[in-house]
Amino acid sequence: MKMSLVSILVVLLFINTTGLSAQEAQTVYSANEHPDMLPEMSIRGERAVGVKTLTVTDEDYTDPFTGENAPRSLKVEVWYPTDQAAADDAVYTNQTRNGISFSITGDAIRDATLNASADASLVVLSHGYTGYRTIMYYLGEHLASHGFVVVSIDHTDSTNEDVDPKVNPFSGFKSTLLNRSRDQQFVLDYFSNHSNSSKIFGSSLTVKNAGVIGYSMGGYGAINTIGGCFDFNDEFAMRMIFSNDEEKIKAAQSVFNTCAAGQPRDNFTVDPRWQAMVAFAPWGGEAGVFPDRYVNNIKVPSLYISGDQDDVSSYGSIKHLFEQTVATESYLLTFNNARHNIAPHPAPKEAWESEYDFGHYYEPAWSTQQLNRINQHFTLAMMNCYLLDDESACEYLDLSPTSDQPRKDGKLSEVWKGFDNRYAAGMKWEMSKGE
Repeated sequence: MKMSLVSILVVLLFINTTGLSAQEAQTVYSANEHPDMLPEMSIRGERAVGVKTLTVTDEDYTDPFTGENAPRSLKVEVWYPTDQAAADDAVYTNQTRNGISFSITGDAIRDATLNASADASLVVLSHGYTGYRTIMYYLGEHLASHGFVVVSIDHTDSTNEDVDPKVNPFSGFKSTLLNRSRDQQFVLDYFSNHSNSSKIFGSSLTVKNAGVIGYSMGGYGAINTIGGCFDFNDEFAMRMIFSNDEEKIKAAQSVFNTCAAGQPRDNFTVDPRWQAMVAFAPWGGEAGVFPDRYVNNIKVPSLYISGDQDDVSSYGSIKHLFEQTVATESYLLTFNNARHNIAPHPAPKEAWESEYDFGHYYEPAWSTQQLNRINQHFTLAMMNCYLLDDESACEYLDLSPTSDQPRKDGKLSEVWKGFDNRYAAGMKWEMSKGE
C-alpha cells in the first residue's frame, strides 16, 4: 500500500516529536553529601531563588557578514533572589546531543517575585558548543541564593536543539565564533535597561556591575568580552568560509578579528561593568585565536579553570592564557587528571543510553557532583571578591600551589581555606596579582 505525502509527513512528525517528548523530572544530585566535607562557599545562601524562562531579542543586531539588520533572539534562564514562600521546585527541560528530551528538578521557584538590592550585581552564564542554558543551573541557583541576578543564555544556532550531530555537527560553529561575545554583551545591556527589567520583574533593576562565566566556547567568548581580541589566521578563516579565495579570506578575517562583542581591534572599549570573569576549559588558545598582546592587556580579574588532561581545549593553551593575563589579578585552578567536562551538571538518566550523550557530562577521574561543588565555591568567591568588594571572600583565592597538603615535619601542611582537612586533594592553584 502506497502512503500519501501527507501520511509520510505525519509519521515523520510523530517519530521526531516522540523522541523529544518531555520525560519525568529527575534529581541528578545525590543527597549523600556530608555537609562538613563541602567547600565553604558551596553552601547555599540564605535567599530563596526565583527563576524565569524568557526570550529576549536584539532588534538592532546586524549580520556581521552581510551588514543587514537581522534581529537575533535568545532564550534565557534567569535566576534571582526572592522572598516568596517556598513552592514546587522548578523543572528544567532540555535535550541531549542526540535529541533525547529530559527534565531535571531544580531548587528554585518558577516565576517568583524579584527581591534584589537596588544596585544589583548581574552574572552572565554561557554554555559550550553544543549545550543549553541550564547546563550549569547549579551555578545559577547557587549565585542567586547569595543575592546575584544570573542570566544564562541559549546561544541560538549553538544548542543541542539547534545542531543535529548526525546531519551536520558543525552547522552552528561559525555562528558560535561570531556571536558568543556579542550575546554576552547584549544580555548585560538588555537587563541593565530599566524598561526591560520592569517588564520582566515588575520593578526596575539597576545593574551596578557584572561578571561573565563561560564554559568551553562560552569561555572563548568571555575572554573576548573582557578584552582578549580574536586573531583568526588565514588557514582558520579559510576553513570557516570553505574558500581559498584570498579576498574572501581577508574579508572573513575582518569579520572574525574583533574585540569586546564585535568592536574593531584598533578601537574598542571593554564595558566597565564587567568586573570578573570565570572561564571553564575555554576554547581557542590551541587554535592561536588569542594573541598574547591582547591577553596581556586584559584588565578584568580572571579565573581560568581546567583539567590537566583536557583534550578538547588543551590544558597547555589554557595555562598559557593564564600566564599571559598579566595586567590584573588572575588565577588558574587545575583539576588533576580531569579532561574537558568539568562544568556541566551530572548526566540525566537519558544520557546513559549512548556514549555520545553520556560523554557530554562524564569525567573518568572525578565525581561530577564534587566538581560542581568546587565550581560553586570558587565562582562565588570570585564574584563576592570582585563584584561586591568583599575582602573576606578574596581570602579564598589566596592559596598555596597544591591542595594535596604535602607532609611537613611529620604533619600534613595547612589545608586550603574553605576546605575540610584531608578533603581537598587533586587540585593545583596558580595566581598572579598583576602588574
